Amino acid sequence: MNKQDLNNWIMYHEIHRLNRLGFSKARIARFLVMDPRTVTRYLKMDEQEYEQSLLLSTSRQKVLDSYEAFVLENLTQYPDTSAAQVHDWLKEHFDDLPQVTPRTVYNFVMFVRQKHNIPYVAPTREFFPVEDLPYGKQAQVDFGQYNLRMSNGKRKKIYFFAMVLARSRMKFTLFTDKPFTSETVITAHEKALEFFGGIPLMIVYDLDRTMVVNENLGEIILTAAFKQYTKTRNFQLYFCRKSDPQSKGKVENVIQYIKKNFLYNRVYHDIETLNEEALSWLDRTANHLPHNYTKKPPKEAFLTEKEYLKPYIPLTRKNAPKMKKYTVRKNNEIAYKSNFYTLPQGTYQGPDTVVLVHREEEKLCIYDLQENFICSHQISHQKGKTIRNTHHKRDTSKSLKEMAGQVTEYFTDKKLAGDYILQIKQKWPRYLRDHLQVILKSLGKTDMDTANKTLDFCLKNEILHGREFEQTLQVFMDEKVREPIAENQIKLLSTTPKNIDYAPQTSNIEDYEKIINAKNVEK
Repeated sequence: MNKQDLNNWIMYHEIHRLNRLGFSKARIARFLVMDPRTVTRYLKMDEQEYEQSLLLSTSRQKVLDSYEAFVLENLTQYPDTSAAQVHDWLKEHFDDLPQVTPRTVYNFVMFVRQKHNIPYVAPTREFFPVEDLPYGKQAQVDFGQYNLRMSNGKRKKIYFFAMVLARSRMKFTLFTDKPFTSETVITAHEKALEFFGGIPLMIVYDLDRTMVVNENLGEIILTAAFKQYTKTRNFQLYFCRKSDPQSKGKVENVIQYIKKNFLYNRVYHDIETLNEEALSWLDRTANHLPHNYTKKPPKEAFLTEKEYLKPYIPLTRKNAPKMKKYTVRKNNEIAYKSNFYTLPQGTYQGPDTVVLVHREEEKLCIYDLQENFICSHQISHQKGKTIRNTHHKRDTSKSLKEMAGQVTEYFTDKKLAGDYILQIKQKWPRYLRDHLQVILKSLGKTDMDTANKTLDFCLKNEILHGREFEQTLQVFMDEKVREPIAENQIKLLSTTPKNIDYAPQTSNIEDYEKIINAKNVEK
């Protein structure tokens, strides 16, 4: 009995066993992944009838029987040949080949393999473990794309850059809402090297068009901007084929890690917020958890590797366009070419607050006086418009811990207030700063007694929202204002004598007659 017959008998007995257990034909078909009509046909047969059907199927003439010798010869010589390839060879060598489906060819190829015992041998490539590179020797760079969900239900395509140090696995990533150009690739490199605080001896890349103009039979021709940058930074370059896990598998794994761990089901607000969230993710997860291969947290291994990196010194801006100074308005905006562009809350620090502005193509980039990046906006070609970024309404100048401490100072029971803030954080982890800002602003208008009442009420009724806390506080404040007014009015009425006659003053009619007679005499 060959393998195929054995499998057929196992299937036959399994169908009858499930039928005896009471399963329906449809359920048996779903469980065994086969046609319900086949199940019905098998159940109608006893073992002798089924054996006869198997004998008939093996002896039945096949449409491709006359080509068996050709198929056998090729499968014997090339055991890893697929049925699709055999089909193509048959069409190439036999003009009289009948019209058959790919499924027919596949079944015939499997029949020949079983008949002559020619198992399919998948092509293999031998690999050997790659020895760990010396500290500071290599970094790997790659790029990725992803469609993020937005709060309005739409999708936003974002692009990201990733760099990983080959030995310690320390990672860095940077996101942009536009495809990378040579200039933005250089900017991403600078941010990565600044993040690591050093420069490796070599960086490994794909043949990416933002850096490479042409491969030219192995002679890599770089873009002018990237070539000038590499000369300035003086690190070696190695370009490999795209999706080559043997050359730069470490960074390709990082690209998948970013997509599946950080970006999956994340909601997009704006590119600045996404980059802030990415740095937090790197710190708490990607560079914090032990690496699957090294079994060490990348941050821990990086402490050793950092000593082997070449020193990082920020590039001077000799070749960069000169940035102009713009005055920041009280509402955290700047005026640029007949439009207003928002800045993060807290940027304005008085009448002398200024920022540096530089235009890069259709984007307005804003820096502080130390040339630290603040934010960017898409330039509007209309006039009189205010280009806003909703993230800028959030006051990021204070840490969350500092803001939480300020909130607790308004209450008598600091621990109770801390518990309330913790509950808000658990319910709104990504919006804690916004809730604290609203609560702080509302508490600045009241006293501690009213604040305590509000806190007790919100905790008992599970009111865990900044706006609802503000409204509850306002209700208690209104009640406190109304109570003193009512008491004063009662006291005023109680001090009034009960038996006082308020008789109105009366005029004497003779006085009016004298006045009228005098006017008549004058006339």
